[in-house]
Amino acid sequence: MFSKPKITEPIEPAAPKLQERAEPAQQGYGQPPAAAAKPKPAPSSISSDLTVVGNITTTGDMQVDGIIEGDIRAHLLTVGEGATISGEIMADDIVIHGLIRGRVRGVKVRLTSTAKVEGDIIHKTIAIESGAHFEGSVQRRDDPLGDGKPSPTPAPARASEPAKPSAPAKPGGGDTGA
Repeated sequence: MFSKPKITEPIEPAAPKLQERAEPAQQGYGQPPAAAAKPKPAPSSISSDLTVVGNITTTGDMQVDGIIEGDIRAHLLTVGEGATISGEIMADDIVIHGLIRGRVRGVKVRLTSTAKVEGDIIHKTIAIESGAHFEGSVQRRDDPLGDGKPSPTPAPARASEPAKPSAPAKPGGGDTGA
């Protein structure tokens, strides 16, 4: 007689939607939603009047305008025009305007016209603007941030292994001929 079942049926599906909407709102008050919980932080900054002695590691972005004596690891590293870094720098993206004394390892490395680099650069892609000063070697790698030292070491060891079997054969042949 009454159409309550028809009314409750549409209301029931709508009720969970209202509850689902209420839950994020409740989480927002007690705990920020996942999107708001992980906002991109502001870049870390070393100002021009600051000198750091020691290593710096961050998973975020970094702007250096001061002096650093140590290694730096970051996601995006920008070296300001007045900055001086003595040590190894590693980052996914590196933009150099200042002075680097040490190895540079980055997926994407850019030396601007005011850059001065004294050391080796290991990169996946590189851009060097006219006017940049660079003394060192440049090496392209698919994974410049990975430790490349173990890869070259086994290659010479393998080359030495075949040489060792042929080396005893030669002295043996020399002993027989004498």
